[in-house]
Amino acid sequence: MNHYTLAEMRPGLTESFTVTVTQQMMDRFLEITGDCSPIHVDADYAKGRGYPGCVVYGMLGASFFSTLAGVYLPGEHCLLHGVECKFARPIFVGDTLTITGTVAGVSEAVAETEIKAVITNQDGKKVTRGVIRAGLAR
Repeated sequence: MNHYTLAEMRPGLTESFTVTVTQQMMDRFLEITGDCSPIHVDADYAKGRGYPGCVVYGMLGASFFSTLAGVYLPGEHCLLHGVECKFARPIFVGDTLTITGTVAGVSEAVAETEIKAVITNQDGKKVTRGVIRAGLAR
């Protein structure tokens, strides 16, 4: 876990990590949220819509923005103020994702940093983009 403080946050500072999406993650997400949309739980339905299999929950992928902020950038001293995200491409079980965040700005006045975030798959294609606003201890 990183321990960046507000004073250490500078535009251009970048951190990243990787994770591989598993069926167990999908099952746990379903259990937690109750989202039983067939695009996520029925492979035949997803294939009928033109996908190779079930589509991973967009919010499961986007949840890694929480990990990015709370563990990597800024890490321990972070309190999320907001996350905006756009889903560019579907994610599938077995995809290896790289989650990267880069500090875009810092506001001393409100003790907040803005982080531009992107999730890319194993083929280097962007699957999710986001803007994270993280509060930090002074």
